[in-house]
Amino acid sequence: MKYFAGLDVSLKDISVCVVDEAGRVVLRGLVQSEPAAVADFLATRHVAPERIVHESGQLSIWLQRGLVRLGLPAVCIDARIAQKALSARLNKSDATDAEGLAHLARTGWYTPVHVRSENADRVRTLIAARERLIRLRKDLEGHVRGALKTFGIRMTAIGQGKRRQAFRDQLASAGEVDPVLAAIADGFIAAHETLCIAAEALEEDLRAIARESRLARRLMTIPGVGPIVSLSFIALVDDADRFRKVSDVGAFLGLTPRRYQSGATDYSGRVSKCGDAAMRGLLFEAASSLIRQVRRFSPLKSWAVRLAGRRGFKKAAVATARKLAVLMLTLWKNGGEFHWTKEAIA
Repeated sequence: MKYFAGLDVSLKDISVCVVDEAGRVVLRGLVQSEPAAVADFLATRHVAPERIVHESGQLSIWLQRGLVRLGLPAVCIDARIAQKALSARLNKSDATDAEGLAHLARTGWYTPVHVRSENADRVRTLIAARERLIRLRKDLEGHVRGALKTFGIRMTAIGQGKRRQAFRDQLASAGEVDPVLAAIADGFIAAHETLCIAAEALEEDLRAIARESRLARRLMTIPGVGPIVSLSFIALVDDADRFRKVSDVGAFLGLTPRRYQSGATDYSGRVSKCGDAAMRGLLFEAASSLIRQVRRFSPLKSWAVRLAGRRGFKKAAVATARKLAVLMLTLWKNGGEFHWTKEAIA
């Protein structure tokens, strides 16, 4: 007899349901949200499922890795597709969701989700932490600029030199003319300097990782692509063989037009914006840098500049971002580098 299990996962508990190949429920239970607890629950009841299914979510990556380490045939599935099936049930509860997932495991009507490696997630965590620190720094600077305008103090443009020391100097000067502003300046200057130091330290760590990665160095031969973009792309994709065609990475990143077709209606809209928004933003910045800042000639830059002249900068930047993603995946697969006089074939 073959068995199939579904796990409905929450922060504290996991609802377990096991069905046989005929669809009959043979086991239900509630265990702690721990991979070992699930394994013990099944082992003590002498049930060895052919497949264990759970939805993608906050704990899905950690749970999937833990279950696989314990030798269980676990599969993380797309929660959006699973929700279509689960929403058809009249009653909603953790137990019924677990039963629905067990039936999905039995029928095979699901889409598996790729679970990235731990090293990839470590790099993504570093990149996300750096981005958060930069956002906090920008929020602080924007708040200070707006507050000082109330008193007629307009701060000038700030460069990146000396960890944006010019901002702290101007804030200190503003504090000398008003005791209230002085109290604000004391706290904000210390916080701003701490954010700048922390962001710079994380960026240096990422640059060191990029220097040690042969793949990242090859991707950085592409104009406009730097350490952050290359590492983000490597960590997000994780496995280049996930994509049968290199052009599929554009849809994966939400950089291809959304299509709607029904009967006589058939049109393509704007880009779908599916997938990772942070990676999409980094690619857009890389494309913008290629079009506006990179001085050295290449067929890639020539194509992007001509497209910007015909369709406008924003559309050209989006198209160039997709082309950069396809080009990076191409170099990843063929083991080559970018040729400035001849573009790699994608």
